[in-house]
Amino acid sequence: MKYEMLYLIDTSIAEEARDALIAKFEDVVKNLGGTVVSTDKWGVKKTAYPINYKSEAYYVLMTFEADGSSIKELDRIAGITDGVMRRMITKAI
Repeated sequence: MKYEMLYLIDTSIAEEARDALIAKFEDVVKNLGGTVVSTDKWGVKKTAYPINYKSEAYYVLMTFEADGSSIKELDRIAGITDGVMRRMITKAI
């Protein structure tokens, strides 16, 4: 199945650490037997509402193919990763 994960990274994180985070999620997908189709870095944008008193975040959209069982693990890892403000995984059409 094809999925998309949109996640917001805290803007106070250094650029090297941000790139490492993006690479980390790509590696998680690969380690779980999936393939990353694309990673779109949307850059810093305003959030719809403040998250932890911050109104901007670095948006990243990762499109990947994986089986359903690996989605829970990816969501769990994203949920406990420092610097990730929000994440959402959906099925891609």
